[in-house]
Amino acid sequence: MNPESATKKRRERRLSDPTLEDIGKRAGVSRSTVSRVVNDSPDVREDVRKRVLDVIQDAGYQPHAAARALASQRSWTIGLVLPQSVSFFFTDPYYPHLTKGIAQACNQYNYTLALFLVGTKEDEEKIFPRISRKGFLDGVIVQSGHHGEQWIIGRFVDAKMPLVIAGRPFRSDNVSYIDTDNVNSAYIAVSHLIQLGRRRIGLITGPTSSTVGIDRKDGYLKALLERRREVDESLIVEGDFTEAGGYYSMQRLLPSKPDAVFAASDVMAIGAMRAAREAGLRIPDEIAFVGFDDLPIATLSDVQLTTVRQPVVQFGAKAVEVLLDLIENGIDPPRHILMETELVIRDSCGALRGGRD
Repeated sequence: MNPESATKKRRERRLSDPTLEDIGKRAGVSRSTVSRVVNDSPDVREDVRKRVLDVIQDAGYQPHAAARALASQRSWTIGLVLPQSVSFFFTDPYYPHLTKGIAQACNQYNYTLALFLVGTKEDEEKIFPRISRKGFLDGVIVQSGHHGEQWIIGRFVDAKMPLVIAGRPFRSDNVSYIDTDNVNSAYIAVSHLIQLGRRRIGLITGPTSSTVGIDRKDGYLKALLERRREVDESLIVEGDFTEAGGYYSMQRLLPSKPDAVFAASDVMAIGAMRAAREAGLRIPDEIAFVGFDDLPIATLSDVQLTTVRQPVVQFGAKAVEVLLDLIENGIDPPRHILMETELVIRDSCGALRGGRD
């Protein structure tokens, strides 16, 4: 290659992939000034900052991730810790939707997302030292709500790492969390069934070792007691958020002759509806169903599921926003956020047919 061609190649490369020096020359400032602008340092005059940013935009400059991290003492990476078995993560549609919302928000704010699946205490022992190593992550989101996960949450709190819990933890006084208003949402769902004239309303709860299971059961009980309905313990069965769990829970409920069932997840509701059909019951004429989540599976059945819509993707995105607030502004005081839900009425509750006499 002759010298003229080589010079041309270098010029084309410089224009397509500008460096800090290139940006500085175009803006009439030093390389260090451009670096301070890129890393949002406060000690740059506003007119200079604007001039540099205009050049950056025109040139299509993207800061090198490693250089950005070195200059800011941040990794620009956040972790998502899911304390569940790998199989459960990939079979429950809730988690992919949650992860989608988190990943989209990370992309929006130019963060990298690192995923950690923790199935056992041994996993926690191996993974925690790596996650908590200084400079590895800027903050962590932990999907939680179970008694057994308090241990790893406590370790993050002790390490003073920016931390957001997705799901209300059992101990929440010293940690930030985001959750759905589960008590009120379940209350609205069961109240809807009562208003439709259903007398024997069954409940398939989530695990009672989880705050979500406890809170949705509390909402069910609140709706019954507020209307002076007797609480029949034979109509309450603990599930596990799986379709098989919903199916077997419904089989346990059938001898108590419920005329409606509130299931604490759509997945369990689908399993329960299958058991009801196998028992010869017509939905919604003889038995009504309401689920929780409004995942895509709610509309796949020939009898579409009435359900509580929680914004799972937006929930994940909001968790990232809260975590970035902690990273930027400090972890104290803890932030506690409850997201609202919506009751989506479809075929399975009977409301579209006018309820029951």
